Amino acid sequence: MGNDQPNIQYSTPLFMVSDIEASLNFYVDGLGFEIRNTWTPRGKIEWCWLQREGGSIMLQEARVTAENPYLSGNEPGAGVSIWFQCRDSLVLYHEFLDKGIKADEPFVGNGLWDLSVTDPDGYRIHFESQTDVPEATMYSDWVKG
Repeated sequence: MGNDQPNIQYSTPLFMVSDIEASLNFYVDGLGFEIRNTWTPRGKIEWCWLQREGGSIMLQEARVTAENPYLSGNEPGAGVSIWFQCRDSLVLYHEFLDKGIKADEPFVGNGLWDLSVTDPDGYRIHFESQTDVPEATMYSDWVKG
């Protein structure tokens, strides 16, 4: 290779989605991701690369046919989650609520504020940031204290 840069640079998950427009509304309008690249073979977005700061995700609308049922009958989102490491996930919590995104109340686990949302296809998206707040503290209790 000739240089000391790592060969594998990063990984980006791809979620198969049932309605790309609903997913783009959620990720772009709701969570603040930007569309960086698209694939539009039939005049509308069928695949895209989304980026927000250092985090990225790809979405692809599933092509459903009788011969190729959606994800071979697997439930989309089942058992899949992604975890973004952030400087301050609580700032994102308020941003998402202001945009009408239903977000679970943040709590502290493993020394991290854990904020989670569920996209239209059931994928769990977590945003975490380090904290010294005691384990299992709920955000609402911490704000009161």
